[in-house]
Amino acid sequence: MIPYLSGMRISSILFLSLLSFNSIAQSSDSLVLRSLFDEALEHGESYENLRSLCKDVGARLTGSAEAEMAVIWGKDLLESYGFKTWLQETAIPHWERGTTEVAWYKDSSGKWHKIKVLALGSSVGTDGLMRGQGILAKDLDHLKELGEAGELKGKIVVLDQPFDQKLINTFDAYSACWPLRGNGTSEASKYGAKAVLIRSLATPIDDHPHTGSMNYAEGVTPIPGAAISTSAAEDLHAALEKGNVEIRLEMDCRSYPDGLSHNVIGEISGSSLPDEIITIGGHLDSWDVGEGAHDDGAGIVHCIEAMRILKARGVQLKRTLRVVLYMNEENGVYGARTYAEEALMKKENHVFALESDAGGHAPRGFSLDGPAERLEMLQSFAELLYPYGLTELEKGYGGVDINRLKDGYEGITLIGFRPDSQRYFNYHHSEADVFETVNKRELELGCASIASLIYLMDMHW
Repeated sequence: MIPYLSGMRISSILFLSLLSFNSIAQSSDSLVLRSLFDEALEHGESYENLRSLCKDVGARLTGSAEAEMAVIWGKDLLESYGFKTWLQETAIPHWERGTTEVAWYKDSSGKWHKIKVLALGSSVGTDGLMRGQGILAKDLDHLKELGEAGELKGKIVVLDQPFDQKLINTFDAYSACWPLRGNGTSEASKYGAKAVLIRSLATPIDDHPHTGSMNYAEGVTPIPGAAISTSAAEDLHAALEKGNVEIRLEMDCRSYPDGLSHNVIGEISGSSLPDEIITIGGHLDSWDVGEGAHDDGAGIVHCIEAMRILKARGVQLKRTLRVVLYMNEENGVYGARTYAEEALMKKENHVFALESDAGGHAPRGFSLDGPAERLEMLQSFAELLYPYGLTELEKGYGGVDINRLKDGYEGITLIGFRPDSQRYFNYHHSEADVFETVNKRELELGCASIASLIYLMDMHW
């Protein structure tokens, strides 16, 4: 019995020592996180940086003069903080909207109605004023049924599938409707349609059309694809159910040969493991309507500010921290492909990556795409992150740009920053996505949240 009791005492002592060590470590982490949030909220520079990007540069469609000025803006800002900074050349697609799109429809009573419309990215134009009979398709399955019945030939399809308002996370509603925008025009072309008007991928009923990228399948004849506002979709849907509708549409958009631009990269070397790289970032380009404030100006300044905060508070990471301002997420993801390919070519050791591309609203947490043990690590930080409202720590998607690293880094951990989603699709890809819709305090909280997770992951990896 004596050896057993002695063993029990030793085990108890070790257990209590471990608890004491963990408590001290957690207390130290808590103080660091508090310091990072204090820096962001008392001395933050993210809001002014976002104002400058939105107002001094503006909307930043890949291939535009504004996109190239954004490259200069990003490089200058990173250098001003003392980060090692360089440009990474990348090929880019070049599509332009051209003159302002216009559209009307005539209802069964003979009355004409003008509606707001935006060409989808990569769409062809109409070659003058197009006219055609409208036909309603309630989703892609319905479109295919109509096509197989020969109903679409020579007509302008109105593809009207609304967001499922029952879904709490609006990104889930967006994901369900994305195929309409991405594939709807191409699918309609297979059945001889003249053009497609999709209901904007948006939460509210309003008068703002929301653009976005679309694709033409190989071998399909390109036809015009455009988005109409949710309000116009409601009206046009009702008119089509009542009787014949004539639609007139003009778009002057076109594609040009690929060009060249740059990713903008800044870096702080690690103290003890400098060859291991942590990548954070968002995309520098935006659509050509609005100012790209939430998508993805907020993500850009989130990550730049996270690096500034860590440096300002004297936090020295073990690993090298690299921020990447990716070019061309919106209509090609060329910049992310270049970054991933060059990392592989240089045989860089990428440990994990984080992306902010979900807006500048109040932070809610992080989603992780990676090994189970890394999800367990993320969730082990729950008590430390809870005081800052970061309660959603779950398995999920990392991000469009960092996802390219999976092609060459098997088992890499990818993390997506997750702000509150309820208002994001009020603005996404529309003229409403302007600086004034971003709340200063919410933006600053997001910056500190990202800095905190980087610190915790690096410290406990």
